[in-house]
Parts: sequence; structure tokens; C-alpha cells
Amino acid sequence: MGAHPRTCAGTVGFAMLELPMLLLLAAAAALSPIQLADPMVGTDGHGHAFPGATAPFGMVQVSPDTRTDTWDGCSGYHYSDHSIIGFSHTHLSGTGVGCMGDILLMPSLANDKRPVGWYRTAFDHKDEKASPGFYSVKLANDIRVEVTATERAGYHRYSYPSGRYRYFVIDLRHGIQNSVRETSFKADDSKTSFSGYRASDGWGGRRKVYYYIECSEKVVSTYQTSGLGDKANRMRDGDDVTLVELGFGKGDAPIEVRVGISATSVEDAKKNLQAEIPTWDFSGTRKKTEAAWSKALGKIDTQFPDTATARTFYSNLYLSLLAPNIFNNADGSYLGFDHKVHANPGYTTYSTFSLWDTFRAEHPLLNLIEPQRAPEFVNSLVAQYRESGLKTTPIWPLWNNETYCMIGRHALPVIAEAYAKGFKGFEAEKAYQALKETQLANWREMPDYGKYGYLPSRPGRQATSITLELAYNDWCVAKMAEMLGHKEDAAMFYSRAANFRNVYDRTTRTMRGRLADGGWRRPFNPFGLINDEYTEANSWQYMFFAPQDVYGLMDTYGGQRAFNKRLDDLFTASTELNTSLPDISGLVGQYAHGNEPCHHVAYLSSMTGEPWKTQQRVREVASKYYSEKPDGQCGNIDCGQMSAWYVFTALGFYPVNPVSDVYVLGSPMVTQATIGLGNGKNLVISAPGASLKNIYVQSAKLNGKPLDRAWITYKEIMAGAKLEFTMGSKPNQKWGSTALPPKTMPAGFKYPALPTPADDRPVTLKLPIRVASALSEPAGDFIPDPNALEGSTNGTDHMIDRSAPNAGPEAMYQNERYGRNFAQSFKVPAGEYLVRLHFAETFDGEIGMRRFDVLINGKVVLANFDVLKEAGAMHKAVVREFKSIRPGKGAAIEIRIKATPDSPDQNAKINGIEIVPMTSQN
Repeated sequence: MGAHPRTCAGTVGFAMLELPMLLLLAAAAALSPIQLADPMVGTDGHGHAFPGATAPFGMVQVSPDTRTDTWDGCSGYHYSDHSIIGFSHTHLSGTGVGCMGDILLMPSLANDKRPVGWYRTAFDHKDEKASPGFYSVKLANDIRVEVTATERAGYHRYSYPSGRYRYFVIDLRHGIQNSVRETSFKADDSKTSFSGYRASDGWGGRRKVYYYIECSEKVVSTYQTSGLGDKANRMRDGDDVTLVELGFGKGDAPIEVRVGISATSVEDAKKNLQAEIPTWDFSGTRKKTEAAWSKALGKIDTQFPDTATARTFYSNLYLSLLAPNIFNNADGSYLGFDHKVHANPGYTTYSTFSLWDTFRAEHPLLNLIEPQRAPEFVNSLVAQYRESGLKTTPIWPLWNNETYCMIGRHALPVIAEAYAKGFKGFEAEKAYQALKETQLANWREMPDYGKYGYLPSRPGRQATSITLELAYNDWCVAKMAEMLGHKEDAAMFYSRAANFRNVYDRTTRTMRGRLADGGWRRPFNPFGLINDEYTEANSWQYMFFAPQDVYGLMDTYGGQRAFNKRLDDLFTASTELNTSLPDISGLVGQYAHGNEPCHHVAYLSSMTGEPWKTQQRVREVASKYYSEKPDGQCGNIDCGQMSAWYVFTALGFYPVNPVSDVYVLGSPMVTQATIGLGNGKNLVISAPGASLKNIYVQSAKLNGKPLDRAWITYKEIMAGAKLEFTMGSKPNQKWGSTALPPKTMPAGFKYPALPTPADDRPVTLKLPIRVASALSEPAGDFIPDPNALEGSTNGTDHMIDRSAPNAGPEAMYQNERYGRNFAQSFKVPAGEYLVRLHFAETFDGEIGMRRFDVLINGKVVLANFDVLKEAGAMHKAVVREFKSIRPGKGAAIEIRIKATPDSPDQNAKINGIEIVPMTSQN
């Protein structure tokens, strides 16, 4: 990560400090927000950002695509790449799954042989420029590409080397991690306009993108291919035309291209283009979009102690304003979740709701600075609920489909927050009924959750994470029910909101998986069960997920002092993980900022009497894991959530529970900020002493009066407020330590009793030992290993070829224990044993992707082992035997699985283990 420049240290006199500081402030102030914001931030590392041109919340994102596969290619672009495929018109911002990349255009200098991908062209980052609403690059063939965009249309300008024939390609095959299913291409008589559609299957299902393209000059030559690879040297209309090269002859004038898109029809794509880019005026279109960005970014006017932090702030604010995406046409019509075209409903419709991420800080930020959109978001989500017929609000809607991605029902907090904060413009009762039906639906995991008060655990179900998030969703419904006067509903959902207690284990002091019979899932390791019991996390990262009831959670852990000690444990724990998962990044101890479940946790200390710890922790995260460089994000931006956290943190406050009235105070990084609230009033934040050194709040004032609490309310903010901080380099442990935020559960609320603590004493297994390394229930003669603490588990339902001699039950091979370096250990009496190990490759389909060493009692018995290579095919059992093995240290036989240093996939694996006395082999 790029480090922020340090200001002058306190070892010099005040007079020497003052001038450099003033110069730094003046340099930052001289640049406008749009000049400070850099779309390149997050395009390197695992940020998954795109650098191209778009309008705030625009349907169109015209951006260079450098790759169409790999996890770090989810947006189509990665900073480590050095060639561009072309410029497509739809992209996702910072997601963990790839899609989009529709309607790719690429200027070219024709190649007579035209090999596959001939138009991919090298470039250098020094020839690249990105700013809000604009992107340009000079390609290695000396073609300069400039693109800008409006909400529903893109505008390209291609400047070619003098004297060369000018071409550009339309590639309808191209897509980011999706497969083209249908295409259509038609030319009008003028040979300046072209239209059609691209239909694809990918994440979330079938999508169809209609396009209408206008060129600044007539086409004089064409080259085409169909989906079957047929070639034609004439213009041909119709379906299955997937790639077209349009030639414009020699000339020095740039070729300009305007592209409108729509989800409903070619005619609507044309109307969108005509409504938003009616004339040939690239500079004018760019200026219009830049004006929209200046207005959006300018809603927060700031001063920072250094320019690097100012650039980081406005780059993150920019990234917070990219999604959700406008989804209706210029006339208001839109394609619904029922796959029907609907007339203008009277509000702007949106899609691309990454709700598991964005309910936490992204939507709360937009509710402050883009309040006009809040009712539109609610109306869009309620319409999707109604049109889908699923009797549940959306989980992760993309285009006109449900992706079913991630867990929980987090349209609920978005809708409930809008109502709780007084937004109008939607039918509250209808929205509430959608929330209620969602939480009571007879769908997916909801019946089990309703029956048990928790989701019973089984491998891969992510049951503990789902339980905790559904309990938060329950509280959101309860809050809205209470405000609408539905007393019985409110009481029921408040009761369910305490379900987080049902998965709290007093033995390990963690949130932990429980079985349907009420017992605890074994074995348990707080550093393991990633993507098994927990969603993209382990138990540490979900230990504090009950934002709806921080004080109830505190009591669960044994009171304020014990709770604060457990928070300390989180931030000081080892950073080791049993499983290699790139989502778990940005570690401070086991606090993982690179993924969302932890985002509120650093702020909890401000709610539990130790705000100085919040101040230290949020500054540490902000300085370590954010910067103004392309790698200035420590994890997926996730449609703005990662960025919104930074924006709030730099301003000095954060919504731990967005549906509540409370914002928790942290450590402002701004020296001055004015936030336009959209109601004619401002929130003014003043912290003149804030710096990289002065991170601790010494005292505060609200509207000129002393503020002795580390929180403020939404009502106080929206009335117009001035919040003043006095900052220092040492913590003031008295400020904000006694006046805690109000409780969020009803007065006199009765909590359910905590479950019986787990008994995790080691179990000595009887001989012969046969364990399925990743199962939690027996399979044939194989039982779960109750002592297997290391590694994580994963499973599939694919049929397994068990023709190998001595192969075990199918279920064992369908579930693997995996990790970078883990062991299973078995205490046995003295003697000699046959050790039989079971493997099957069910995930990595390429030989060489997963290689590891197998050690028995510290000795390598299988070196550089590749299950797929040994099996010859996926989903095929591999069995290896080792005779005359004697117990080692601790009178135990230890089986260790360890990824080789050069293995592309650093997760080694095993499916089962047998230990049989040599005297009784069977």
C-alpha cells in the first residue's frame, strides 16, 4: 500500500511547523474534489474497480477491459495488465464475482490475417488518464482513445495516426465472465447507425442488452464473423453476427461513436441516446458529466492536513457514488423482475444492489448526501419483491435478475433505515409487509431458522453467520413494525432479534455452530471453518455481529469489562488463518477490514466506554489499508461499501446500526468539513488539530456546547449542526467514557437463557480409526473427527468414481478438509499401523493447480502430490497406503497436509484417514 506523507513532527518549534502545514493545506485546497478523485484507486490488488467513464449511478460504464476471467478480473480491468481488449459499456464496481462487459468497441489498424483477438493492443500506464466522467489512453499502435458517458449512453472518440485507414471493432462475443447466447446486428441505410442486442448467461442468469450505435462518418468497408466463425466481406444483418469491423477509409479526423443502451428494446436504446447525447459534441458531453460529478463530490467540502489524504478521501467518495445503478430508460420505462416492460412508475428505478455489503455504510452515506435517492431505492426494492413472486425482498439484484448471492435479507435494513429516518415518497405499509413476509417466508433457510431460533449447522451451510445476520434483519423489521404501530409484530421480531444468543458458546466465548439437537458442532477452531460455518470469515470476525443490540451482546460476554477485553483479544490475536481466502484481508489481529462483517467492530469501543480505543483502531486501519494509489484498497470495494467506511471514518463518525438514530464518533481525519444534507442545512465538522499524530479526541462540542458523549443522533445532524473536536497525540480516557448510547431493545425486554456450554474435551477414538476429515455426520464406517481443529471444509454433491481399491463412502470424497498447512492427530497405543489416506479432486480442474506434501509424524511420504494428476480425472477417489507406521511424539500419529510453496492454489486437502493395527488389517 502507498503510505500517506507524514506532516512535521512535534520536535520542532511551532513557528517552524506552521508554514509547512499551511502550505500543505493550501495545496489541497487549491484542487477541486473532481481533481482530487482518482478512478484508478482500487484497480490494483483486490479492489476490483474499473477506471472508465461513467456518470454518478449511471447505467453505462465505458471502461477498458484488459481481461475477462480470474477473480481479480471481475470488473474487466486490472492494473497489472498491459494490453486492452476493448471498451465495453457495462461494468461492476469492486464486486467479488464478475459479469457484464457488454457491447465492446475497439479501434484498430486492420490486420489482413485477423487472428483471434487481433484487436487487443498493448498500452502503458503513463499514457493513461482517468478522472470522474472521462478516460483516455494512447495505445501502442498510436491510436488515442477518449471516452465519456452519460447515465444511459457512452461517447467514444478515436484519433488515428495520420494517413492510416481508420477502423473499429464491435465485438458481441465479448463479456466478463459470461457466455454469449444470442446476438443481433443491423445496419441502417445511411451506414452510420447500427443496432442490435447481446444476450448472455452468467452470474444471475440471462440478460439481454440492446444497443444503438451512431458513427460520425459513413462506413466504407466491413469485415464480419458469425458465432460459428464464418467470414464475410460484406455488410450482413441479422442474428448470430458476433464480431464486426467497420472501416472509414483514410483521413485525419477522429472517428466519434455514440452508443445508447437499454434493457428493453433497440428503440429505447436509441431514445436514450437521443435524450442524453443528441449532438456531436464530445467536449460538451464530457463537461456535462464532469459537472454532475463536481456537484456530487462537492456535497462534502473538506480540508485535510495533506494532499494525499485528500486524494484518498475524494477517490473513496467517488467510488461510493457508482452504485446502485440506474436501470430505467430516459422515458422512465424499465424491465422488471417479471421480465416484462413496465411503464414509468414515477420514480427512477435501480439495480446492482450489493446489499450484504452496502447496508452497512454505503446506503447510510447516500441517505445523508444523496437523500433524494433513498425513496427511489426503496421503491425499486419493493417493486423487485413484488415482481419476482418469490415472497422475499431481493438479496443481490443485478440487471433484472436475482443472483441469490450472499446471505441474510439486507434489503430490510435499507428499507427500514429509510423509514426510520423520515424519508417520504414510498408506501410505508406496503414496504413493511414486504419486510415481514421476507422474514416469515417458507423459503430456503427461513423455516429452520424460525423453528429453532438459529440455523442448525452442517458443513458448508454457513449457519452461524446466517443466524447472526437474520437476527439483525429481525430487529430491522421490529423497528419498522413498532413505528407503524404493529405492536404484536414488533414484540415477535424483537424476540427473534435476540437469536444471536442461541449461538453463543460460553466455553469458547465465541459465536459457534449448533446442531439441530441443540448440541455444538465439533470440532471447533476459532481460526477455521471459513466459508463453512462462517461466510467469508471465521468465528473471530463474526464474534461481534449483533449491531442491533450491542448492550445485550455485552451482557452475553459477561458485562462491559469482559466485553471490552474480548474486543482487545480480537485486535491482538494472531493473524494466522487456517484457510487461504483472499476475502479475509486487511488484518489487525483477527479484525479483517478487507471484508464487511468487521466494518462496525472498530467503533464498538465508543459505545462501551472506551472511545480512545476506537480512535486508535480506526486511524490504524485507515492509514494502513487505504491510499490514493491504484492498490489503495485492502479488499473488494463491493459497490462502494469499502469506500463509504473510509468516507465516514475520515469525517469522524459511523453508523454502527444504520437503522438506529445513533452515529458513533471516531477520530476525524479532516481539519474542516461541511456536508450538505439536502434539506438546506449543513453538518459542519471542525478538528483543526487533526493529523497523523493527533488521533485522539481530547474534548468535543456540539453547536458550541460541551459534548461529553462519543455519539450523536440523526436528528441532531439533520437539524444542522456544528461538531467541534479538540485533538491530541495522547488518549483522554475520560472523555466519552460514561454517557453511553441508549439501548435499542424495548424496556424490560426478557432475554432467552444462554445455551449449555460446549464440552470440547479431546476424544480418544477406538481402533480401527476411520475418519471422514470434513464430515459432521457418519458415512458408512467413517465418522467425523471430533478433534480436527485445523483447516476448513468444503463440499460438493458431484458423483464420485470410487473404483480405487479400498475406496471409502462417496460422501467422504464429496467433502474435503483444506488449508495451507494443517494436521490431524490421533492418539494410539504402541505398535505398528497401516495408515490409509483418501483424496479426491472436486474443485481444481487443471493439473498442477493444487500441489502439496503429505507428512506422517513429520516425515514426507507424498511429495508434491497432485490429486488430479494421480487420479487422471476430477471426482475420482485416490487411496494411498503406508505400512508399519509407529506412533510419534505424544504417542500419536500425525497426518500433516502442507501446500508446496509454488502451488498456485495454496489450499492443500484430504478427505479421509484410516489407522488400522497391522495385526488386524481389514
